[in-house]
Amino acid sequence: MYKVLYRKYRPRFFSDVVGQPQVTVTLKNELMRGRIAHAYLFTGSRGTGKTTCAKILSRAVNCLHPVDGDPCGECEVCKGLEDGSILDVVEIDAASNNGVDAIRSLIEEANFTPTTAKYRVYIIDEVHMLSVSAFNALLKTLEEPPAHVIFILATTEVHKLLPTILSRCQRFDFHRIDPEAIACRLEEIAGKEDAQLDHDGALLIARIADGAMRDALSLLDQCLGRDRHVTLDIVNQTAGVAGREYLSALTQAVAAEDPAAALSLIDGLYRESKDMGRLCEELGEYFRGLMLAKTMKDPSPLLAVSPQEVEVLTAQALSMSLPAILHGLDVLEETLQKMRFGNQRALLEMAFVKLCDPQLDDSPQAILRRLEALERSHVPLPRETAEAPAPAAAPPQREAPPQEEAAPAPKEETPAPQE
Repeated sequence: MYKVLYRKYRPRFFSDVVGQPQVTVTLKNELMRGRIAHAYLFTGSRGTGKTTCAKILSRAVNCLHPVDGDPCGECEVCKGLEDGSILDVVEIDAASNNGVDAIRSLIEEANFTPTTAKYRVYIIDEVHMLSVSAFNALLKTLEEPPAHVIFILATTEVHKLLPTILSRCQRFDFHRIDPEAIACRLEEIAGKEDAQLDHDGALLIARIADGAMRDALSLLDQCLGRDRHVTLDIVNQTAGVAGREYLSALTQAVAAEDPAAALSLIDGLYRESKDMGRLCEELGEYFRGLMLAKTMKDPSPLLAVSPQEVEVLTAQALSMSLPAILHGLDVLEETLQKMRFGNQRALLEMAFVKLCDPQLDDSPQAILRRLEALERSHVPLPRETAEAPAPAAAPPQREAPPQEEAAPAPKEETPAPQE
């Protein structure tokens, strides 16, 4: 039976783990010094090696002949744990065993000594899925487990764990793996599979995987099923992405304020059955590259693209203003949110009509930009201007004729009283 690449090339030793030195070096040093904790917490995004490191750690603490903190891989315990014949390492999926009864059963089993190995190790994957009652049942055992028991908890959502759980574990954070490191690992595996992988194609796979080695190996597996020589075009076709040429052409249509060209490109991609949501995500990432190229002298460390693509981004960023690029990011992000509930094609077309015609943008920022543009385009009057002619003299006003004084009214004499 065919074994998929991410299982076939799963690391067996800490030294084989890619991109997590902050975890592997610390664990190896602790094992060499005999400082083995009773509970570990591995947290990070998907596909970064949490479960893999948990399995390596479970073998390393039980190995009969460890080598610099790594399991030897040759003793009977290492081989038994790898092939499943030794049952002292128990892996539990908390997503499907999240009730209090499952945890109580685990606690009862933990009291029994291991059959062959030195430690009984419980790997609880997706531990954040446990119910509150299950967490409470686990607390006491997690704080003071039997001397022969080690717990390794793994989660992608550490913020959902109770503080009482976090305080009882040694926490190790797994980072997203650098795209260049993923690309190198993919090329190495392709060589072992007697296949050829172009570096540009490897970088694209790494960029699509978003720091997850497992996702990258799964996509490489699909590409190798299509052709033993994996090129950039094959990765584009297999992953269902538009490709940098289309993204550049759509951006050029925005810079040229040509909505007809943008709509024609979107129609062509739609006819090729490209996912409009994925296309919107790609465009958002492309505009992010434009923003970095516009604001940084050398954006290549932050972009998982080839030097040629960096040159294209830099040249295209020169033809666009920074406010226009930021506006594009805002519109695309808003469109991506709306796509969850609406017609994806129509929403993307509407977004590009807005981007190609700045007058349609009625946001406060756009209005402010237009006012600033009007101020810059205003031509001030020259300072030295001709003196205005003196105002004409007002016509003389005719004096009103003097009015005759009215004669005083005669006084009435009051008759004297008669005696």
